Amino acid sequence: MLVYAPAALLFLVFCVRVARERRKFSNAVILGLAVLCALAAWVIQLVRSGSASGQAVAWALLGLGALGILVLTCLLFLNGLQMVRKEGRSPTNLLSLLAALCILAVVALLITAVVVRTPLWVGVGVAAGGLAAYLSFLFLSFVFYAFLYGRLRVRRKADYVVVLGSGLVGGSTVPPLLASRLTRAHAVHAGLAKRGGSPVLITSGGQGPDEDVPESHAMADHLIARGFPADQIEREDRSTTTDENLRFSKAIMEKAKPDYRCVIVTNNYHAFRAALTARRTGIRGQVVGSPTAAYFWPTATIREFTAVLVAYKRTNAAICLLIVLGGVLAWWARQNGAG
Repeated sequence: MLVYAPAALLFLVFCVRVARERRKFSNAVILGLAVLCALAAWVIQLVRSGSASGQAVAWALLGLGALGILVLTCLLFLNGLQMVRKEGRSPTNLLSLLAALCILAVVALLITAVVVRTPLWVGVGVAAGGLAAYLSFLFLSFVFYAFLYGRLRVRRKADYVVVLGSGLVGGSTVPPLLASRLTRAHAVHAGLAKRGGSPVLITSGGQGPDEDVPESHAMADHLIARGFPADQIEREDRSTTTDENLRFSKAIMEKAKPDYRCVIVTNNYHAFRAALTARRTGIRGQVVGSPTAAYFWPTATIREFTAVLVAYKRTNAAICLLIVLGGVLAWWARQNGAG
């Protein structure tokens, strides 16, 4: 059982860190490492057992992994086509297609490296495989922890419910994506009120160049039209980004109540990244997500993950550089060995 000790230790560290602060990307990485170590320990135990069934399971896992990559590529490709058909050909909407093409390119590079085995192709294969493994690990860790974070219970008490804005349709109409946030915010507000609180709901969003009114005003009107009390809404109408949504809303909350607690509402695919931003901004509160159309989720999740990679660009760039250097060393070793 000692082979499972690293996984158990990492999981213990994960639990302690989550108890102290849920809104850290390092929590996702540590959880991913714990799962990876547990899986590796299980496979090692199967192989060491020497039984035919153990080795069969190990090979079956490899086969399932290969099949999973094939299925994932097909699903991403189909989702990319659906996004283009429903949402248009903007660069963001092409992310699923781009991800599918990247997977195919990496697989092609690895197969070529195995077949050709020249020093150059060995180096390229090591670098491409290493980068793909690193980014895949981070992405799976991000998705898994974001899923867990989105299911944490809302605290019993909060002074504010903050709804993050998004674009309007036709310059003044709340689209379904934003309506979903407002519906969830209404439900969260009602739940807090039932527990004896009297939270204020802040609609956060400024006016874009193609909008007739600030997003916060359209959001407030949408809520009021559905029976939400107008005197319990406050509008933050200057922000144009998620970071500004949070900073300007924080200023409103701190001015009225310095020791405030809040619940921030956005869509489920955006909840974890919004939580990371809220932590950096110094906001005291958690983030909850509202449902999103299934076809929209893959592309949106890839976009959120890309944004998180950029937020930690120095660390990721350093690790990617080390992986590329590993490919260069593999090329050098192969070159000298061939010589």
